[in-house]
Amino acid sequence: MARALRVLAQLMGWACVAIGLFHVALGNAAIPGAGSAGATVDSWGRFMGAVFAGYGLAWLWAARQRPIPARAVRWLAGVFLLGGVGRLLSLAVHGWPQWFQIALAAIELSLPPVFFWLADAEERTLRGDVEALPAGR
Repeated sequence: MARALRVLAQLMGWACVAIGLFHVALGNAAIPGAGSAGATVDSWGRFMGAVFAGYGLAWLWAARQRPIPARAVRWLAGVFLLGGVGRLLSLAVHGWPQWFQIALAAIELSLPPVFFWLADAEERTLRGDVEALPAGR
């Protein structure tokens, strides 16, 4: 499970950095349906892209630590979950977004519980907290 945590944290980090830089570079063109949203939304989207790239760098930092700090994983996963909750609030207030945004919401709501579950996997392994096998095995 420690290996799964490390791989998922690295994938999360690189994906967030790539997505963030994509938004910085393309602005409104990076958001389905927002091409004509104007300068204010473009400015906001590029700024948030930089923030998301920084969020990805935080994941990469955590993945490079030995052991991966469970507290950092929980905080980072909680921020991601909060993003999914924000999408649910938007859905409740404004209705259904473009289909890709729905797919992103599903990822943002389903992946954090996996990280919460795996958060201390490497710390447990290094402490020697292995699950005991039942007697006779």
